[in-house]
Amino acid sequence: MTIRVLLADDQALLRSAFRVLVDSEPDMEVVGEAADGAQAAALARTERPDVVLMDIRMPGTDGLAATRAITADPELAGVRIVMLTTFEIDEYVVQSLRAGASGFLGKGAEPEELLGAIRVAHAGEALLSPAATKGLIATFLAQSAAGPPTAARVDAGRLAALTAREREVLVLVGGGLSNDEIADRLDVSPLTVKTHVNRAMAKLGARDRAQLVVTAYETGLVRPRGE
Repeated sequence: MTIRVLLADDQALLRSAFRVLVDSEPDMEVVGEAADGAQAAALARTERPDVVLMDIRMPGTDGLAATRAITADPELAGVRIVMLTTFEIDEYVVQSLRAGASGFLGKGAEPEELLGAIRVAHAGEALLSPAATKGLIATFLAQSAAGPPTAARVDAGRLAALTAREREVLVLVGGGLSNDEIADRLDVSPLTVKTHVNRAMAKLGARDRAQLVVTAYETGLVRPRGE
């Protein structure tokens, strides 16, 4: 199965480099290029890519606004978005994840990291580059918690829909554990863990695993280290 990729970056030279890299893979193809967020959202609707590589900072409509537009469209529910940023410690990173992005990657990542990111996002997994740790996300969420409550925090009652086991799995997902690691921790099969993860996603309205991580922190189910 070929992974259809949309490139969104205001730098033409960078888009060209990404195109060459992606098109060199037998299981991937670039289906479009956008120079700003508005073009990215429009192309997402016409081309229906599997994965969008989205620059956060672009003139006009930025990547954050484009991500919100894409994830708000029910017809684009299958589109996964990987945010690209020059600075991995970026105030927009968590906003991007809240908006529905599957993760983010620094533009300085190695080619294999970028290709791996596309495959991970396509598989529905949460993507965090090595330098962008769960601790970083926790820090940003803790900082934002000091301000007005977000919809996710206000709606912490959503967790009541989860079974005890689903809640337990959500805590471990929020801690950054993979399905295999969770299976070892709970002494169950990875397939069983996957079932619990999928059910939690359905009950919480999460697009993918990254949204479960954000929900785990924003609802207070998982606390940043040090609290």
